[in-house]
Order: sequence, then C-alpha cells, then structure tokens
Amino acid sequence: MTNTINETLPTPAALARRVASWMTDLACARQDRFAIALSGGSTPRLLYQTLAAEPYLDRFPWQRVHWFWGDERFVAHSDPDSNYRMTAEAMLSLVPVLHAQIHPIPTVGITAEEAADTYQSELRAFYGADFLNPTHNLFDIVLLGLGEDGHTASLFPGSPVLEERNRWTAATDKGGQTRITLTYPALESCANAAFLVSGTSKREILARVRKGDENLPAARFQPMGDLHFFTDSDAAGCAG
Repeated sequence: MTNTINETLPTPAALARRVASWMTDLACARQDRFAIALSGGSTPRLLYQTLAAEPYLDRFPWQRVHWFWGDERFVAHSDPDSNYRMTAEAMLSLVPVLHAQIHPIPTVGITAEEAADTYQSELRAFYGADFLNPTHNLFDIVLLGLGEDGHTASLFPGSPVLEERNRWTAATDKGGQTRITLTYPALESCANAAFLVSGTSKREILARVRKGDENLPAARFQPMGDLHFFTDSDAAGCAG
C-alpha cells in the first residue's frame, strides 16, 4: 500500500525551497546514478529556478543525476510550449550537468507514435530491461503537476491511455494538441513521487484527489514508493 505524506507550505516560494531540499537530500543519500522525471507547469518552474540557485546549486549532486520528462507537447524544443525548453531555461542550462544526463522526449522529424517508441526504447536502455520489475524502480523521483480537470502528466480524463498497462510511453491528444506521455506503469515505477500543487484554483480538485476520486487520473496514480503532496496554503485550504 502506498505511503502518503502531506506537507503544506505557506507560499509557492516556500514550497519550492522545501521540495528543493527534499530532492537534494534524497539525491545526496545515494552514491550511484539517480533518475528524476520532470513535470511542466508554473509551480515546477519555480522549483527548478530554486534548484539552480544557491544553496542548492552547490549542494545538489548534478554529476550523478539523469533527467527525464513525464510528458511533452509534440512541438520543437525551442517552442514556448515545450516542457523541455522551460526546464532548460529555468535550470538545466544553468547547472553543471552533462548533455548525456539529459533525456528529452524527441519531437522533431518523426511522428508522435515514433517519438513514443523512441522514448520507450531510451527508458528501457537506461533501466536495463524491457519489463518493469516491482523490486527495481525506473525513477528515484517523479515530479507531477495537477490540472484543474484532475489530469497529471498527459493522462487526461477519458483518455484510452489511462488503461495502458504494457507500454511505458504513448502518444495522446488533448484539445487538438498532440502530446507524448509516460503511462501509469512507468510513472509508478519510482521510489518517491510528488505532486506539486499551488494556488486557490487547485483547491477543489486537490481535495477530490486526496479523497481518491477515481474519475480523476491523478487519483488513480499509485506509485511503488512513497507519495508526497507538497502544496501551498492556497491550494490546501480545507483539504490541508
């Protein structure tokens, strides 16, 4: 059974500092490589900016960490909508990380289905097997956002991708925009997962997720390891 930990911070900035400390402590506790799946969105952006500044810039073991993405819009990495671009600008271009440690989802010169296949192959090569083992995590940390409709990564309500249990990645569509997303099996293969939630607009949906409303993709997420909810006081409200 998943162990759930709830932490409420007073402001988005305090939330970012707390999660940056949490990530740094976990990564420093390991002596070998460390894998993180990243999320897009404004709350993660503040976290990434925090990690790229002191005191975390010097403390974080950048040389051992590999960076992946939980989902990506099927646009060029230079596009303003790209999760890769946001993360690169906020953090990865500012820290001492090798190119080989950065694993963006491919989006140019191939179809969306080919992109999903290519990323699945990259994940499997990194993992060292074609099938996920419940005793061996793909990721050490998975960072997740929470949409106002209850989606997380690009797992949206009513999407066929929600029922996928074999593939690690999939192409999907939302409002006419094509996306590549990790599926539940890949995202759940982690030692630690964390929802980062801020703002009053997320208060109602956060309360529903915490109550386990299975109509919401985020509420159906059950990681192998610990599940953290890092929220600010505006998002927590009566749910905190």
